[in-house]
Amino acid sequence: MTDGPVDRLQRWVKVLDQDRCIGCHACTTACKSENEVPLGVTRTYVKSVEVGTFPQVRRAFQVTRCNQCADAPCVAACPTEAMFRRQDGIIDFNKEICIGCKACIAACPYDAIFINPQDNSAEKCNLCAHRLEIGLEPACVTVCPTEAILVGDLNDPDSKVAEIVKREPVTVRRPEKGTRPGLFYKGAHQATLDPLAARRPDGGLFAWATQGGEHDPGHVTSGHPGRPNSSAEALLSYDISHHAPWGWRVSLYTWTKGLAAGGLLVSLILILAGRLPWDSPVARWAAPGLSLAFLGVTGVLLIWDLRHPWRFYLIFTRHHWDSWLVKGSFIIAGYGAAVALYLLGSLAGSVVVRQVAAVFVIPLALATACYTAYLFAQARARDLWQSPLLAPHLAVQTVLAGAAAMLPFAEWLGPRSAVRGAELLVCAAAATHVLLVAAEITITHPTEHAHLAAGAMTRGKYAGFFWPGLIAVVVAVAAPLIGLVAVPFALLGLLAHEHAYVQAGQSVPLA
Repeated sequence: MTDGPVDRLQRWVKVLDQDRCIGCHACTTACKSENEVPLGVTRTYVKSVEVGTFPQVRRAFQVTRCNQCADAPCVAACPTEAMFRRQDGIIDFNKEICIGCKACIAACPYDAIFINPQDNSAEKCNLCAHRLEIGLEPACVTVCPTEAILVGDLNDPDSKVAEIVKREPVTVRRPEKGTRPGLFYKGAHQATLDPLAARRPDGGLFAWATQGGEHDPGHVTSGHPGRPNSSAEALLSYDISHHAPWGWRVSLYTWTKGLAAGGLLVSLILILAGRLPWDSPVARWAAPGLSLAFLGVTGVLLIWDLRHPWRFYLIFTRHHWDSWLVKGSFIIAGYGAAVALYLLGSLAGSVVVRQVAAVFVIPLALATACYTAYLFAQARARDLWQSPLLAPHLAVQTVLAGAAAMLPFAEWLGPRSAVRGAELLVCAAAATHVLLVAAEITITHPTEHAHLAAGAMTRGKYAGFFWPGLIAVVVAVAAPLIGLVAVPFALLGLLAHEHAYVQAGQSVPLA
C-alpha cells in the first residue's frame, strides 16, 4: 500500500544523534501538537538514564519511538492491515479499519505503539508522513534545537542519513529480533538502548505518559530492577510506564478455548478407545453442547477485548493472512461449524452424520487448541512465549480441560468405562502438564527477557497465581483415586496457570 507514487524506491529512516540530544523534550511536544496526540499517550519521548558513580555522573538521553522496521512485526500481526508498510518504507496506520485488538502492540519489540484513548485505535510515529509528502520535514526534526534528529532516504547515497549510517558507527535497538530497524542511534549509551541495562528506582516509573491509557486493562506500573551496566552503575531517571496489551480477558480466553476444543475432542477419544458408545447421551448431547457453549464464551471474550468490538467482522472481510489472529478466527469458525454439524447429527439421530463430522472435529479441535502458540510467537517482543513446546503444551491443556469438564457428565450419564477413561485422561494430561511446567521453570532461558518473565511468574507479581495453579493440577493427577474431586482442581489450576503465563510474558519492560 502507498499513499502516492514515488520517483524511485525510497526508504525513509531516522538517525538520532544522542551526542547532541540535550533532553529538552521539544520533539515530544512538537509531535503531540502536530499529530493531536492526547494526554496520557505519546508517539515519541526522551528517556534519560544516569550513568556513572558519584561524583562522576552524567545523564544520557535517548529518543524513543517507532523503529520503522523493514520486517515489521506489527504489520505481520495486524489482522486487517490497519498497520501497513508503504512503498517508501514508512510503517503507517489506518485508523478506520483498526479493530483495537492490540496484536500490533504485543508484537512490537520497542513498545512504540499505543491505543489512542480518544478514538480507541492503534497509533504510533509514522515519520509525519503527511509532511514528508509535501516536502516538509517531520515536526520533531524542525524543532530540535541541536539538530539531533535527522530524517532522510537511506537509498539516496547523497542524503545525510545515508552518509552517517554507512560511514559512522551507529547502532539499533534489539537487532536480535531481526526486524531490520530504520531508526539508527549515533553515540547512544547502552544503558539507554537496553531497557534492562539500567536499575529502576523503587516504585520508580515516573513519567507523565502511560502509553496504554488509563483505561487499558492490562496496564502495568511495575518494572524489573534490571542489571547494572558493564562499565558503570546506571539508574533510570525518566521513562514511560511499561504496559501489557492483553489483560485478563485474553488469559480467560485461553482457558475457555481449551474447554471448547477439549469437550468434544475427549468424547471422541473415549469413543475411539471403546470406552464410550456413539449413542451415549454424553457423546450425543453433553460433549457438543459443552463445546458450543464455551466456544460462544470464547467468541464473546475475544470481541469484548477489542477496542472497536463492532468492527470484529473486518477480520473476515479484510483479513490479512499473515496474521495468526485471522488464521485463528477462521480455525475457530471452522471448528464451530464442525461441532454444529455433529450436533445436527445428534438431532437427526444419525450416527453417520456425527461420524463424518468427527473427521473434521478432531483436527480442527487440535488446531483450535494449538493456534494460540503461533499467535503468541508472532508477538516477537515477548520472549517467554517463543517456546517450541508451547503448541504441544496447549494440546495437553486442552485434553486436561476437556477430560475434567466431561468427567461429571460421564459420571451422571455415561457407562463406568467412560468414567474410568476420563479419569485416566485427567491423570495423564495433568501429569504431562506438570512436567512441561517444571521444564519451563527449570531450564536455562535463552534470553534475559525470558528469564525475567519466568521470574515474574514464579517469584514475582504472578507467583500467587502460578504456584496455587500448579499445586491444584498436581492434586488432579490423583483423579483415578479421587474421582470428581479432581475436577475443580484441574480446571481452576489451569485457569490460574494461564493467567500467570499470559501476564508474566508481557511483564518485562521493552523501552
